[in-house]
Amino acid sequence: MGVDYYKILQVERSAKDDDLKKAYRKLAMKWHPDKNPNNKKEAEAKFKQISEAYEVLSDPQKKAVYDQYGEEGLKGQFQPPPEAAGGGSNYFSTGEIPTSFRFNPRSADDIFAEFFGHSSPFGGMGGSGGGMRGTRFTSGIFGDDMFGSFGEGGGGGASMHHNAGPRKASAIENRLPCSLEELYKGTTKKMKISREIADISGKTMQVEEILTIDVKPGWKKGTKITFPEKGNEQPNVIPADLVFIIDEKPHPVYTRDGNDLVVTQKISLAEALTGYTVHLTTLDGRNLSIPITSVINPTYEEIVPREGMPIQKDTTKRGNLRIKFNIKFPTRLTSEQKAGIKKLLGG
Repeated sequence: MGVDYYKILQVERSAKDDDLKKAYRKLAMKWHPDKNPNNKKEAEAKFKQISEAYEVLSDPQKKAVYDQYGEEGLKGQFQPPPEAAGGGSNYFSTGEIPTSFRFNPRSADDIFAEFFGHSSPFGGMGGSGGGMRGTRFTSGIFGDDMFGSFGEGGGGGASMHHNAGPRKASAIENRLPCSLEELYKGTTKKMKISREIADISGKTMQVEEILTIDVKPGWKKGTKITFPEKGNEQPNVIPADLVFIIDEKPHPVYTRDGNDLVVTQKISLAEALTGYTVHLTTLDGRNLSIPITSVINPTYEEIVPREGMPIQKDTTKRGNLRIKFNIKFPTRLTSEQKAGIKKLLGG
C-alpha cells in the first residue's frame, strides 16, 4: 500500500471524523516547523505527511480510493486488474474504475490554518489575549464607582473544539452591587464600558458602549447577567463574554434570608413584659405599625406574612417579615424595685 496514512495519524481504520480531527490537531501542533527550529527539515517532512494523511482519510472519496488501491491508486500510478473495470464505485458517477483519479495534496499550511485560524500558532496565536485588560466599567446613572480595572488576565486559556475555528476567551466576571431597595422594587443599571474592536484589516480601536441591565424584583445574590462576546476583539479569538453577578449591599435595618426579611428590635424588659408596637418603613416606602400584646421572651419572633422580598418566579407573591427582639435587661435593681416586681408577679 506504500505510505500508511492510518499509522501516520496514529488512528485505527475505523476512526471517525472526530478521531481524525483530534489526531491531526495533536500531531500538527507537535510537528509544526515553527515549533521545531532545531530539526526543521524533519519536522517539515512529518508535518506534510500528517496533513496529507488527514486530507485523504477525512475525505470519503479519497479514503475509498486509498482503502481499495493504496497510495498508488490515489496518485494514478496503479493499474487495477481488468475484472475491476465493471464494478464501479459509489464515489464515481461514471462507473469507471479510478484510473483517472489524480490526488494533488493541498498545502499543509492551508489545512493547518483551517483548524487554528492561523498558519503559525507560535507567533500570532500565542499569549493569553482576548480578555479586557484595563477595561473600565462605570455606572452610568447611579454614579457608583464600583468597578476598577476589570478582568485582569481575563483572556484565559483557549479551548479547542472539534470544529475548527478561533478559540473563545474565558468569561470575565465582576460583582454588581445592588441595595435591598433595588432588589425589592427592581431597577435599571446602565454600565459604560470601554473595549477594543477590530476592523476587517485587524486594526483595533477603542470604543465606549452602554450596557443596560434590567434588575428584576426578587433577584438574589449570585444571579448572573451575561453579555455575549463583549470583551476585546483580537485576531483568532472569539471575544470574552461579560458576566455581571448580583451582590447585595448591607442594609441598615433589614437583612435577607432567602425570600424573608429579618429585622431586630431593641426593647426594654418593661416593654417585653407589658407590650410593644413595632414601627417600620418598608423597602418600598410604606409605614407599618405592628402591635405585639404577647409577652416577648428572648426567643420570641413575630411573623408578618407577605411583607418580605418578592419571589422571583412569581412577583405577586412575597416572603415573610420576621421581627426578632433584643431585650435589654437592667444591670441592677433597688430593693424597692425588687419588692415591687415580686408583688406584681406574685413571686
